[in-house]
Amino acid sequence: MKSLRQLYKIGRGPSSSHTMGPEKACRYFLNLIPDADRYKVILYGSLALTGKGHRTDAAIQMTMEDRSVEIVFDTENQDLPHANTMDFIAYRNGEIVEQKRILSVGGGDIRIEDHPEAEAEEIYPEKNLREIIAYCNSKNIRLSDYVFEREGDDIRSFLFEIWQVMKKEIRAGLTTTGVLPGGLGVQRVAQLLYNRRHIDERPETRENRIVCAYAFAAAEHNADCGTIVTAPTCGACATVPAVLQYMQEKKGFSDEQIIKALAVGGLIGNLVKQNASISGAECGCQAEIGTACAMASAALAELFEMGLDQIEYAAEVSLEHMLGLTCDPVCGLVQIPCIERNAIAAMRALNALSLANFLTGTRKISFDMVVKTMYETGKDIHAHYRETSEGGLAKLVL
Repeated sequence: MKSLRQLYKIGRGPSSSHTMGPEKACRYFLNLIPDADRYKVILYGSLALTGKGHRTDAAIQMTMEDRSVEIVFDTENQDLPHANTMDFIAYRNGEIVEQKRILSVGGGDIRIEDHPEAEAEEIYPEKNLREIIAYCNSKNIRLSDYVFEREGDDIRSFLFEIWQVMKKEIRAGLTTTGVLPGGLGVQRVAQLLYNRRHIDERPETRENRIVCAYAFAAAEHNADCGTIVTAPTCGACATVPAVLQYMQEKKGFSDEQIIKALAVGGLIGNLVKQNASISGAECGCQAEIGTACAMASAALAELFEMGLDQIEYAAEVSLEHMLGLTCDPVCGLVQIPCIERNAIAAMRALNALSLANFLTGTRKISFDMVVKTMYETGKDIHAHYRETSEGGLAKLVL
């Protein structure tokens, strides 16, 4: 399993797989052959079907700068190694001088066909949560200690930077109003949620309102191509920061405690990424917002210094009850239903924390089992419901 640096990434929204991944692929290909006469990029699968709404073509054109590039949306070819497949072709004097097939595998990561050496270093020898917990029990350490041991102490400064950007996402979203771009006329509501008290607001009602306001703020900022942290993806970037920001304000947790929470949440996201998928195009929204919810609940459990079994239960119950969630963005935009889903997942993470506090001893299902189930479920979900905008809300709303 790779470093948390490969999971938490700082970049522009709205989509880690549709904008950050293609941008990274462009940079790789340009570094390989920077002086071609012209370039051609062919987008397949989900990239072809929802690339316009996700601004994939804009990301490619901006990365190519003033170079001549033709972008083709191939919606017919179905024989693909991954739902987010791209072909990059370089020409000189009318002849092909280089071509590469690159996959955007989620979370801003890419995989280059026939180039395994491009993969980042594996730094976690344990393959699943069961093995990690066994190791932690053998040394009487917490999951956060395990992360720092495997990553090295410099991961703390990285996670501190990640936390600063997460807080900036929320602030930016809370201080911006207006309509999001893309043509759907979606109004920004984070500031409204934050400021408008319920007529008879109880503490529980306020908690829901503020947590949702923070989630809407970060998700709206992402939808407007703002700079965010993938957690684990752009489309699911708001759940983790929303719950951590709220709890830091409510309980006074230090930044050091938040860093530990981010370490544990990142570990959970890493396990899903390693053993299943965090790509909506590959496994539906359960892979994105489901993973984000599991990350958030595990991070909260670490904040409250719960035991290893309780942390596992919090992550497991969060992901288990997102199983089967489809990815059907209207017009291919990361707005409907994506923004609201971040808020719903944030509230569910808080609920999972409470359940973990009371019911851990009753559980029968492991986190690893749910991760495996999520992947199998994702593969069974019809392609219309895996970020193609060909089914569900995307088909019926307009």
